[in-house]
Amino acid sequence: MTGPAPAPRKAERKLADLGLRTISAAVMGAVSLAALAWGGWPFAILLSAAAFAMVWELRRMRAPRFDALGWIVALGAAGACIITELSFMRWGMLWLALALAPLAILWARGKAGPVTLVGGLYIAAACAAFVGLRDDDHYGFEAALWVIITVMAADIGGYFGGRLIGGAKLWPAVSPGKTWSGFLAGIGFAAAVGAVFAAATTGTFAHEVAIVSAAIAVVSVGGDLAESRLKRVCGVKDSSNLIPGHGGVLDRMDGMLAAALLASLISFARGQSVFIW
Repeated sequence: MTGPAPAPRKAERKLADLGLRTISAAVMGAVSLAALAWGGWPFAILLSAAAFAMVWELRRMRAPRFDALGWIVALGAAGACIITELSFMRWGMLWLALALAPLAILWARGKAGPVTLVGGLYIAAACAAFVGLRDDDHYGFEAALWVIITVMAADIGGYFGGRLIGGAKLWPAVSPGKTWSGFLAGIGFAAAVGAVFAAATTGTFAHEVAIVSAAIAVVSVGGDLAESRLKRVCGVKDSSNLIPGHGGVLDRMDGMLAAALLASLISFARGQSVFIW
């Protein structure tokens, strides 16, 4: 009589997870790149769906179920992206405020916690601003792609810098793996990649773009740490399991949200793209 089948070894489980992660990453990358390259409504719809998913994850981390408040916040965040595309950012901030006005009312009545309110506003503003950044007539595609590449460069530089140099931890209570050396290496690598990207694509002033790229790297790490802190407070490992092998949408977009928001604010405040000085 045969006994129970042996449990899969740890190495085999890791290989299975690696395959799942690879497939998920390939699908996400292909869809995101296609929407980014097309711009306009495809990109706005993708960001709208991402905003809804992130608010859903945020609410599920704070409440046992996705309730009416979750629907209001999620639809407001998704709608902010659609309204931004409709208005081409001419009235983007006004429409964003109108779309999320019910949140302020619920908060004032004590029915919305600060995490739901602030998190919903933050996600909506960042995603809507990213849509507006991509809609720029001159360098919209380059600017949006630059934000993504800069955040990736900060992650890569931080990973290898932390592994090779080590040293003091950046915030051990929240993210034990992050070090100051990795943080600084990520900033430096992001600045270098941003300069090379500007010189190779738009041919504009690389040193100005490098400075903004360094700032983008700093806020992207801040966004990552903020989400890590929130997950620890909520007692969860991942924001959700929506993405097979990768956790939730918020887990993948935490640093990107902060980076896109800063890049958009700089562009809108100056009245022109980061690549124009």
